[in-house]
Amino acid sequence: MTEAGEWLSIKRGDEPLIVSLPHTGIFVPEHLAGKFASPWLTTKDTDWYVDRVYGFAAKLGATVIHTSVSRSVIDVNRDPSGVSLYPGQATTELCPTSTFDGEKLYRAGADPDEAEIKHRREAWFDPYHRAISFEIDRLRSRHPHVVLYDCHSIRSMIPRLFEGQLPVFNIGTNGGTSAHPILMQRISDLCAHTGESHVANGRFRGGYITRNYGDPAKGVHSVQMELACRAYLSEPDGAVTEANWPPVYDPHFSPALSKALHTILNFCVSFTKTRSIIEALK
Repeated sequence: MTEAGEWLSIKRGDEPLIVSLPHTGIFVPEHLAGKFASPWLTTKDTDWYVDRVYGFAAKLGATVIHTSVSRSVIDVNRDPSGVSLYPGQATTELCPTSTFDGEKLYRAGADPDEAEIKHRREAWFDPYHRAISFEIDRLRSRHPHVVLYDCHSIRSMIPRLFEGQLPVFNIGTNGGTSAHPILMQRISDLCAHTGESHVANGRFRGGYITRNYGDPAKGVHSVQMELACRAYLSEPDGAVTEANWPPVYDPHFSPALSKALHTILNFCVSFTKTRSIIEALK
């Protein structure tokens, strides 16, 4: 079953798996477009093509929740209270005012004020999270455990955010609190099996979605997967520019990655149904 609005898409499945796609959108409402410094900067930090990378998820029976609204308009993976997810480290706000590289997103004097931020939250943030909550409740009424898998990607090198090159697979469970260790360890093992670099709860430990909903004791296991873009795109050498970013998407760029992600999501489903795991989680 599919529910679709102008900006929010929900494809319902019956398996105990929810796939969240919070940062793949590039839509900017017309009344806001003129406030931004440039269309390219507005979409620069998009999780480019991640909805295509996980395009197979619905066929596995997963419920897929996707927003087409640009994260530059409002970031549905930030704490709406304004509390930083990574204290002491560079990050962006609920309604970002700069790119990951520190470039100003808005024209002079056009930054969103409190009233505008409230409006955006009511228009886009709150409905996205109501959708997640509804789908968790729906699936938990049928299954003892549910996995919420939050999909992300980021450029491999962003000096303002982290030193050096980011591992290919970045698994976040908020320091082990948002999902059972069995789930995180198995996902980590599957990433290691690819031969690519991986880390669990490193620079990216999970955003607001992972931290807000993950509650293993109540049968909800939340995991964030942050892929370095080089895993599925031909990232340019050096700085990205309007001329070279984003690259053209090639679905055949990394068949090994596609296979690994299929295996990971399949395990997320089987994890919730394995009797020994269910007993251990009681």
